[in-house]
Amino acid sequence: MTKIFRYECRRLLWNKFFAGFLPVFLFYGWQVLSHMTIRGVAHTAPFSPWSYGDYLGRMLPLLWIGSLFFLTFFTSGRARRAAALTDAAPISPGRYALARCAAALAGTALLALACAGGAAAFYGYYFGWRQWGGLLLPSLATLVPPLVFALGSGWFLGRLRAWLVYPWMLLPLLCRVLPIPEALGLWNGTFFTEYPLTLNGLDPVFSLPAAVIAAQVLLCLAGAALLAVSVAEGSQ
Repeated sequence: MTKIFRYECRRLLWNKFFAGFLPVFLFYGWQVLSHMTIRGVAHTAPFSPWSYGDYLGRMLPLLWIGSLFFLTFFTSGRARRAAALTDAAPISPGRYALARCAAALAGTALLALACAGGAAAFYGYYFGWRQWGGLLLPSLATLVPPLVFALGSGWFLGRLRAWLVYPWMLLPLLCRVLPIPEALGLWNGTFFTEYPLTLNGLDPVFSLPAAVIAAQVLLCLAGAALLAVSVAEGSQ
């Protein structure tokens, strides 16, 4: 199973898509940091959890698209035709599906780390600020639930119809322009620009209201459940 995981990781990360996407992703992130994040949001410092969270929210659509592009390697028509060969392999289909799931999670985690690493480099270069531990909570709260949901829902849709993955890539972009409930404010960035203004102090401690926590937990659980369903179906 380890060999299959390594093979799938190489297939996801050592290709023209990733080689072209990663530089564009990092360049866009630096532009966001240097033109928007540097100003701070909601009267907070550029390196506050709130400004950093706003940066993550702006990067989320690209992270979502990147994670779904990883899934196209598994759900495309070409991948389904190749399934006849993999089904004949001595390893069980369930372990093969699990290895693919792990590879997709690893690729998505690498993109998320690149996103956080770009911010860390920016803060260190411009401000000499290296208290990165304080940015862990906004990173987990902002990125983990939607990206787990992206992989779970994208894989589920891709198994139904391969082409459904592509329109699903537009969801975060629609969330930024359409009205959505306040509990989902992490999706369109309004949480980081509006909620700090309701707290005491010029640079309040980062916190999440109960409704936002509940929404993110449910989103993460839904993504995990859909991943489990996709892996289970892949083992049949």
